[in-house]
Amino acid sequence: MLPVLRPGCIILASGFGRAPMPGDIVIVCHGGLEKVKRVAYVHGQRLFVIGDNQEHSTDSRSFGWLSLSAATGRVIWPRSAR
Repeated sequence: MLPVLRPGCIILASGFGRAPMPGDIVIVCHGGLEKVKRVAYVHGQRLFVIGDNQEHSTDSRSFGWLSLSAATGRVIWPRSAR
């Protein structure tokens, strides 16, 4: 998630009070790992997530759309510009 979030950065996440929206940074579970990604698109019950460092990110461009249930929280701190 460079340059917004750097390795070792402490984040605070919250559950969802509303559905994730494009631009939100979320924690998703994929392949047995928790990943921090930005929501690019929401279509029904599916999310397309991307990393901010797109040249080096493993995201929906490689593993496809995720179920909305894969998102476990929204990053609320540190705040980032959309």
